[in-house]
Amino acid sequence: MDYRERWASKIVSAEEAVRKIRPSRRIFIGSGSGEPAHLVRGLVAHGAHLENNEVVHLLTLGPAPYVDPGMDGRFRHTAFFIGKNVRAAVQEGRADFMPVFLSEIPALMKSRRVHIDVALIQVTEPDRHGMVSLGTSVDIVRAAVDSADLVIAQVNRRVPRTLGNSFVDVSRIDWLVPHDEDLPELPVEAPDAASLEVGRLVASLVPDGATLQMGIGSIPDAVLRQLGGRHDLGVHTEMFSDGAMRLAEAGVITGRKKSFLPGKMVTSFVMGSRALYDWVHDNPRVEFRGSDSTNDPFTIARHDDMIAINSALAVDLTGQVAADTLMGRFFSGIGGQVDFIRGAARSRRGKPIIALPATAKDGALSRIQPAFEAGAGVVTSRGDVHYVVTEYGIADLWGKSIRQRAMALIAIAHPDFRSELLAGAKARKYVFADQAAPSAVYPWFETRQANLRDGSPVTLRPARVTDEDALARLEAEAVGAPGLPSRPPAPAHRRAHLAALDYDARLVLLGTRTDESGEELLAKCDYEVDPATQLASIRLVVRPDVHGRGLGTLLVRRLLEIARGRGLRGLAADVSQDNRLLLDILHRAGLPGTTTPLPGGSSVRVEILFEGTGLPIGSPGTDAGAGVAS
Repeated sequence: MDYRERWASKIVSAEEAVRKIRPSRRIFIGSGSGEPAHLVRGLVAHGAHLENNEVVHLLTLGPAPYVDPGMDGRFRHTAFFIGKNVRAAVQEGRADFMPVFLSEIPALMKSRRVHIDVALIQVTEPDRHGMVSLGTSVDIVRAAVDSADLVIAQVNRRVPRTLGNSFVDVSRIDWLVPHDEDLPELPVEAPDAASLEVGRLVASLVPDGATLQMGIGSIPDAVLRQLGGRHDLGVHTEMFSDGAMRLAEAGVITGRKKSFLPGKMVTSFVMGSRALYDWVHDNPRVEFRGSDSTNDPFTIARHDDMIAINSALAVDLTGQVAADTLMGRFFSGIGGQVDFIRGAARSRRGKPIIALPATAKDGALSRIQPAFEAGAGVVTSRGDVHYVVTEYGIADLWGKSIRQRAMALIAIAHPDFRSELLAGAKARKYVFADQAAPSAVYPWFETRQANLRDGSPVTLRPARVTDEDALARLEAEAVGAPGLPSRPPAPAHRRAHLAALDYDARLVLLGTRTDESGEELLAKCDYEVDPATQLASIRLVVRPDVHGRGLGTLLVRRLLEIARGRGLRGLAADVSQDNRLLLDILHRAGLPGTTTPLPGGSSVRVEILFEGTGLPIGSPGTDAGAGVAS
C-alpha cells in the first residue's frame, strides 16, 4: 500500500503545515544537505501569523530567508554553528550564536534545556514497515525528532535511505509534506599549493590501520588525496564527503583494523556531491548515528590509532586554537573539534591534529600569532593541543614548555613572519632574550625510515629548533666520536644555534625511535662545511645503549648522501687513533678515501671525495640494516 493511502490523514501541503505552528515557538531546522528547503520556504511564505519565533540549527546548505532583513519581528535565529548563509546576520546582530560542543547538543534538547517546540526535517518515503530514514543528516536531527512537541517532515524521494540510527516511525511524525527536490551539494574545490603541502604533512602522521576523523574544506580533502597508499584505514567521524567515498571505493578504507565497530564507516552526516548521496543509499558499510554518539570523547577514545584532523583560523604561540572567531567576529562554531581532539588524545596511539595554512589574506596575515586579538575565542585550549601542522612543518606541542611551544610554532610559521613572531615571544618573556628565529624552511622531504641490524625501526631526520633540549641530553649521556672531543652541553640559553641551521652549510641529522610514549633521540650525526674546500667536517654521537647496532652507519651514510646531493666535494674529519668508530663505519660502508697521519701520531686526517661514489642506504654488502623506505 502506498504511504499516501496508509497515512492520508498526515499528508498536508507546506502552507497547511506551517499554519499548524503557533507563535513564540522554537523551531528546529534539519542540518546540512538534509535541510527541508521546501518547508523553509513555506515557513517564510506562509508564516505571516508567526511572531517572536526562534529558529535553531547547525550549518545548513540551503536557503535561510528567515534571517533576511525585515524578518526580525517574526524570526530570530540562534546558530549552533554559523554557516555562510547566516554569518552576516550573526555578525550584524540580527541573529545569535550558541557556543556548544556538538556532542552535547542532543542532551540540551532531550533535557529540554533547549526545548524544541517544532522540528522541520526531511525524510525518505516510508518503507513497508512504516519507517522513514533521516537521510544525509542524523547528527542532532535525531534528538530534535525524539524531543520535539511537533514534527513536520518533508518527504523527498531524492533523499538517500541511510542506515544506522537514522530511522523514524511515521507515528512519531505529525505531518507529512510530499515534495521532491534535489539536495544541495557541497562542491569539492581543488586544493591550493599550501593545502596540498599541509595535506602531505598530515598524511605522514597517519599509519596503516588508523581510524580517521576529518572535517570540511580543502585541507581535509588534501589529506585524503595523500592517503591512497595506506591500507585498512577506518572512519569514525562527525561527517565525511566525497574524498572518503573515493578511498573506500579504492579499497583504502576498509575498517578491518578498527577496534570499535570494525568494518563500519561511522558518521553523523555527509555533505558532498549527488554521487556521494547515491553511494550512501542503502550502503551497509556506512552507519549513521547521532552526534551524542559519534562525538562522545569516550567513544572516540575506544578506537586505537585515532587520527583527528581539525582546522583552525589561528593558533597563538602558547598553542591556543581560535576556530570560531575571525578578527574578533563570530565566524563558525565549536562544532566537534574539542570532542575529537580530546577523544583522539585518549586513544591508544591516537593523534589529535590541528591543521591550517600558515597565512591568510593572500599571505598578508600570519595564522600563527603571538597572541589573539581582542574578541577572539579559544575553542581548543593549549592543554588539549598536540600536533599543529602548516605547509612549513609539524609542531608537536604535547609535553612541551611555553618556550618550546613558541619556538616550534615559529618554526612552522611563514618565514616572512618569523622575526615578528619571535619579537612578540620575547616581549612576553616566552623565550630567551637572545633566542634566534629559525632561518630556514625545515626540509621534511629529507626524513627517512630505516631499520637497525635487529630489525627495529628508526627515523632519520634533520634536527629542528625544538630538538635543542634533547640534543643537550644526548651530548651529556652519549659516547662521542670521531676524534673530536665530546663537548659539554651548552647552557640552555645558548643552545639556540639550532635556529641558525640553513640545512646546507650546516646540517644535524638525528636518529630517533617512536613508541606510545613519543619520540626518543638515540643518535646524531652532523656536518659543517668549510667554504674554502667545500668539504664537510663530520661528527657522530651515539647513545651508549644503542651503540653497535648499526645506527651510526645509517646516519653517516644518510648524511653523506644528503651532502653529495647538495653538491659538496666530500668530507673531512680528524679521527683519534684510539677511537676508530667513524673509520670503521666508513670502511664498512665501502666509501673510498685517504688517511693521513697528523703530527704527534695520535690522530689521522680522513678525507673522502664523492666523485663516482654511490651512496644508497642499506645497499647489499653493507651492514646498514634491512633497508630504507622513503
